[in-house]
Amino acid sequence: MKAAILFEAQKPVTVDTVDIGEPGPGEVLVKIMASGVCHSDWHVAKGDWDNVPLPAILGHEGAGIVEAVGPNARGVRQGDHVVLSWKTNCGICEMCERGYPNLCERSPRPSTKPKTNGTELHPMAGVGTMAEYSIVPDVAAVPIDKDIPFPQAALVGCGVTTGVGAAINTAQVQPGTTVAVFGCGGVGLNVIQGARIAGATTIIAIDLLDNKLAMSEEFGATHKINASKEDVVPRIKELTDRKGVHYAFEAIGLVEKPFVQSVHCTRYRGISIWVGHAPLRTPVTIDARDLIMEKTIMASMYGTARPHIEFNKMLGLYKTGNLKLDELITRRYSLQDINTAFEALAKGEVARSVLDIG
Repeated sequence: MKAAILFEAQKPVTVDTVDIGEPGPGEVLVKIMASGVCHSDWHVAKGDWDNVPLPAILGHEGAGIVEAVGPNARGVRQGDHVVLSWKTNCGICEMCERGYPNLCERSPRPSTKPKTNGTELHPMAGVGTMAEYSIVPDVAAVPIDKDIPFPQAALVGCGVTTGVGAAINTAQVQPGTTVAVFGCGGVGLNVIQGARIAGATTIIAIDLLDNKLAMSEEFGATHKINASKEDVVPRIKELTDRKGVHYAFEAIGLVEKPFVQSVHCTRYRGISIWVGHAPLRTPVTIDARDLIMEKTIMASMYGTARPHIEFNKMLGLYKTGNLKLDELITRRYSLQDINTAFEALAKGEVARSVLDIG
């Protein structure tokens, strides 16, 4: 098969031929039809996350068709359409038993590793969706209705679930409340529409780029702030009767400043939710008294999602028109064009790009 391989950080991604092998016990072979191009992939390519083993098959946001089922695999059958979950769960550790499979302490990973020219490759997050095929644990393949388009389904595998889930599951945004969202990329736009679905009445979008802010309105933002032109925290206070917002989401994950601003812009007993996955060793400094008015900082991992429940819930909202997926897809590329897709992402030109693979 063909796959997008990162051999070395800060170097172009190579599309090369890979030996995929056969699914082992408890594994399934999935023909990848579409893969999202997520900022997490770009973090790895840039070397921001140097804890990811290389060489790696990039991609962790994918959808496809189950082509083969290994011995003792459960829950999926050949021919099923599936969304892949990069955060698998064992079902029996403390976090799984408590209902937080997104925090599983011993996530299953595939035992079958692809190779190129005898070199073993590491599928990113255990799924490696920027490839024609992927072998994953059966729990990673979540069956979906066959009338869902693959590009839209792929986005549910990470960005949509991460963003919408942060608002609905992690923060549990209440109707009639006020929300600020720092960053209007693929995840931030989904936080915005998650807040809209939850019933927030004031949703303030913050970004440095006017094109991203324009996108935010389509997903539910009621106000926009260009952080390169306005002082963000005072402006948020001005829009909320000088009180601040009930919930502030950091959905950038690049530098310290918006993390701090997300705390300063909340009201008494306000909640700051850190969604963006920053580069390793990114310090955030706040004053000890910043939280004294019973403010809370919490993080969101994968939207506090239970993938076998959340994925189909999201796609049900898509079918009824309540969740915008078509509008998220700004550009579509072939697998061979992955480096071009990364360039567009780096320039802030897209909400989400999708690779058409199958």
